[in-house]
Amino acid sequence: MAELAENTPRRPTGPVVVASAMAVASPLLSLAAILVWAGLPPEWEPGATVSPQTAVTFTFPAVGAFLIYHRPRLNMAWLMCVGGLAAAVSDLTNALMYRFSADGELLLAGWMRVPSQLGWAVCGLTLTMLLPLYSPDGRLPSRRWRPALWLGCAAITASAVRYLLRVPAPTSLSGLPQVVPNPLQVPALAPYMDVVGVVGWAGIYTAMALAALSMAVRMRRADPVGRRQIGWPLFAFAGYIVFLILGAIWPVFMWPAIAWAAAIPFAVAFAVMRYRLYGIDTVISRAIVAAGVVVVVSLVYFGAGTLSSVVVSGYHQVTGIAAALFAGAFFQPLRRALQRAVDRLLYGAVGDPGMLAERLTQAVRGADPARALNSVVSVLRDGLAVEGVAVEVADGEPRYVESGRVGPDAREVPLVWHGVRVGRLLVGPPGPRRFPAAHNERVLATLTPYAADVAHAVRMAADLQRSRERILTAREEERRRLRRDLHDGLGQTLSAMAMTINMARLSLKSSPEAADELLKELHAGMSAVTGDIRELVYGLRPPALDDLGLARAVRDLAGQSSPGTEIEVEVEGDLADLPAAVEVAVYRIVQEALTNIRRHAEASRARIVLQREEPMLRVLIADDGKGLPASHRAGVGLGSMRERAAELGGICVVTGEPGAGTRVEVMLPLLTAGMSLRP
Repeated sequence: MAELAENTPRRPTGPVVVASAMAVASPLLSLAAILVWAGLPPEWEPGATVSPQTAVTFTFPAVGAFLIYHRPRLNMAWLMCVGGLAAAVSDLTNALMYRFSADGELLLAGWMRVPSQLGWAVCGLTLTMLLPLYSPDGRLPSRRWRPALWLGCAAITASAVRYLLRVPAPTSLSGLPQVVPNPLQVPALAPYMDVVGVVGWAGIYTAMALAALSMAVRMRRADPVGRRQIGWPLFAFAGYIVFLILGAIWPVFMWPAIAWAAAIPFAVAFAVMRYRLYGIDTVISRAIVAAGVVVVVSLVYFGAGTLSSVVVSGYHQVTGIAAALFAGAFFQPLRRALQRAVDRLLYGAVGDPGMLAERLTQAVRGADPARALNSVVSVLRDGLAVEGVAVEVADGEPRYVESGRVGPDAREVPLVWHGVRVGRLLVGPPGPRRFPAAHNERVLATLTPYAADVAHAVRMAADLQRSRERILTAREEERRRLRRDLHDGLGQTLSAMAMTINMARLSLKSSPEAADELLKELHAGMSAVTGDIRELVYGLRPPALDDLGLARAVRDLAGQSSPGTEIEVEVEGDLADLPAAVEVAVYRIVQEALTNIRRHAEASRARIVLQREEPMLRVLIADDGKGLPASHRAGVGLGSMRERAAELGGICVVTGEPGAGTRVEVMLPLLTAGMSLRP
């Protein structure tokens, strides 16, 4: 776009005025030709009055003038303007030749052959040979393509000279009421005209094919952006050539050739201006798939119809139903097969995203999460054909796995698992590939969920490992604390109580009052021991779970929450026989979530749902508070909830948008046996 800004003139200049005049004159001349054709007597009407050359007159000069307005020195734009104007002159003078002939002005009609044929030659040379050879940068691919240019010029010249010097065909062959004379005819050359015609048209079609081939060579040698730039005009010219050849064999294909010819200048403009070039492979892919499906399904339909009409002669409804069923049965498998074939054609061996997904599935199946990450980056690098791919897992200790070199300007793709960002994918610059950009989007859309699953598995494995380490540490710390509390606290208290009992026994007869005081001290000490034991027991397992059960214990927690928040508790299913480990995990997670609501959420309402769905227990804590900030990072509390879920093989997902509340969702498998958990 910077180049466009530099070349955009501030006011109309001479080249712009000339190009604009051509853009206006060409369609006016073509419209005049159409009016002349419409006014001809029926006996003088030719078989066809509209051709690809007619479409050229409307689109090529207009697009050429637009390009000249932005880039006055662009030779391709001038080729489009000159070729379009020449086509209009050819169309009008050809129509006037028939008009003058119908009016009896045969000599004037004969001279109309000259501008008509010269206009056709200039149009054919500029638009079907020079323009593709010089697309999209206005230069030949190399000097080795000059013979193709010379071949085109020679073939067009030979065909034009043949037409200008030939003897007109008699009325029996032309189908016209009278012979239109040719003032330049050379009867002595009549025996050679057929040979010249065959050689000339063979040269024309060969030069057109070479011109399209030159763009294919350019595309093969260009960088990824250059390939996509060349793809548009190559697709347009190739399609036009195909339909032009088919139209010469079957006239019905001439109408698609006319439409295709009208679209060529827009494809060239896309390439020249480099404007939104990144969908050409999708256009080509869908066009080939659609055309293939239509052709094959049509063949199947008519084949089935023909066969069924032979078998069930006279039953036309049965014939149509049978043909439709056969065609419908073939449609979906055929579309998939054609899509895979086109993907391989455009993108090579890794062109099918479905095959890449299958390859990735096989690579990560049975592998541990750390090795699965290596498989993810390797498959993505091959599928995207880039210089490097890396995956970074968002965790307490971020994990980074790279294949190749992503570089400093890598594209970042977030990895999201069930609404939670679990990492990011870094994609390096593209390597040598035909159409990378749109295909990359399809590959990323297909494989990113797999990468997110693996990244989540890595996080889960890391959480589980940390949880196991903390369980072992907590267990040893708990044993040490119990030993210290029992030895230093409860043990010394019991020893002191034993001494008090002995002292009370000794003083019971001699001093009953002193013994009574000692017994009172003993009673107080026993109350303290009871409190210590209760505190130890509560640290091991919340007594509310044993006293009230999980459902009532959660309701009790909700009742102790902030008085400004209305909390609703819903219980679905029987929670009476849950494993002890699950009860403790749910109680602690709900307790931590309610603490966060009370301290941070500023919520007016909250909802707690305990739902048992074999073989899972689902826990939901949602509020209508201020939600999570945009730059949120999991703290100790949220990390603790995740780890408690991971200890039991479950998941804990925390989501929330600023101003939209927070949602904590936990899924825990129902274990068949309890396990020791940290408090």
